[in-house]
Amino acid sequence: MPISLPIDPEAGALLERSPLALLIAMLLDQQVPLERAFAAPYELARRLGRDLDAEDLARYDPDALVAVFGDRPALHRYPKVMAGRVQALSRAVLERYDGVAERVWTEAATGRELLKRVGDLPGFGDQKARIFVALLGKRLGVRPEGWREAAGPYGDEGAYRSVADIVDEESLGRVRAYKQEMKAAAKARA
Repeated sequence: MPISLPIDPEAGALLERSPLALLIAMLLDQQVPLERAFAAPYELARRLGRDLDAEDLARYDPDALVAVFGDRPALHRYPKVMAGRVQALSRAVLERYDGVAERVWTEAATGRELLKRVGDLPGFGDQKARIFVALLGKRLGVRPEGWREAAGPYGDEGAYRSVADIVDEESLGRVRAYKQEMKAAAKARA
């Protein structure tokens, strides 16, 4: 099943054909609407005038990349921080996986190994790594043994907790409602 998000079709197509773009989108998915995060790799490629490449991004002048992220409209609410994180992610993909982003998941033999590989990437904490494992399993058919367990509650079938569960407008609304409930519960505990 393809990734189905309310973003420009060309941005969605990039996420489906570019594993690096998908990693970058997931990295950027914090403190901005998910549509903005998942459309940002397409806009980044457009601004750079070429496809996203781990080696290119890893070696890009850091100040110039911040400028690309900060051009209006900014690619993220925090362009300087996120440009640095994208560059760190690209370096990790270059150094650990020879610049081939999909090796993060295609070479993982188990769900536990997949979670570790994703979680070891810069900018991917435990929750984000679990969501990405769920996204890979639910939307892209990347399902090494134990992937659902590795994804934790994000891997549950029929759940509406994350981007991994969005297939249409209704599911998008259910995911948003879940996130609002979680924020309200966290606020009540504070």
